Amino acid sequence: MTTTDLPAPGAIGQILKAYAGDLPAVDFTRPAGEPALAGPDSVSWQVFKNPVSLFIGGTTAVLLELAEPRVRSGVWDHTSFRIDPLPRMARTGLAAMVTVYGARSVAERMIARVGRMHGQVSGLTPAGEAYRASDAELLDWVQATASFGFLQAYHTFVRPLAQGDRDRFYAEAAPAARLYGALGAPQSEAALEQQLQAMRPKLERSQIVFDFLDIMRRTPVAPGPLRPLQNLFIRAGVEILPGWTRDILGLGPSHGLRPWERGIVALAGAAADRLVLKSAPSAQACQRMGLPASYLYARRSRPTTQTVSARSRRI
Repeated sequence: MTTTDLPAPGAIGQILKAYAGDLPAVDFTRPAGEPALAGPDSVSWQVFKNPVSLFIGGTTAVLLELAEPRVRSGVWDHTSFRIDPLPRMARTGLAAMVTVYGARSVAERMIARVGRMHGQVSGLTPAGEAYRASDAELLDWVQATASFGFLQAYHTFVRPLAQGDRDRFYAEAAPAARLYGALGAPQSEAALEQQLQAMRPKLERSQIVFDFLDIMRRTPVAPGPLRPLQNLFIRAGVEILPGWTRDILGLGPSHGLRPWERGIVALAGAAADRLVLKSAPSAQACQRMGLPASYLYARRSRPTTQTVSARSRRI
């Protein structure tokens, strides 16, 4: 394990630096001692500390969101993503960090602002179906897809999590989900599987999915030397989609990873899980709670590349 402040060493250190530096200024060390919506010993704090799996899982989540026509229209017609994606990605990343690591009072204020913004978003899909961003079903779907993406990326490319820990991850998200208005969000992996299957008839293929992937490939999210890895991370996000959703979206084998590329992604994910960046939200949140910045990184073993395929689950 390596503990460092800026700049962090090596290629993975550059990912960590970019991950912390691109976020708008939020002091996760304040107010001192105030707990977050989940605690330092939660599965959530482990999963969200890893910038590699967050990038991968975020890609997975957006692909699943774009498969639902009402969510797709809301994202594509009411955000700046297709015009200026970096600020939109930074805001989304900040919202996730504040939700997980921010002091409860800070997270509640931010979530309330997001809720007010959702209340202003409505429209019609190209097929003429009305939608509102505050619709309970859509909020539940966005929550479910985000939880699935982040957890599955960590479980597949960082280290395997036991069934009990995976269920805990979903249950830990419930307080924040309720604040967002996602009252029916899944609280276990079994509930997540049921929700995916319930939404299956409503999901459909769209050119927007391929436009999104093209934007992600062209947008320099990772630092210059790591641009080749960025493309791998995007394809890793496709790789962990449930097989039947890939079929619906038309994302065949060429959109996923080759077997040898899985090992590269797993090595990057494992390396990112051992490096501590003191300016990262996870480390600052630990300091807010009177814990060392390296608290979340203790006793974490490096996964072997041979186990990556065994971990990859298909719902």
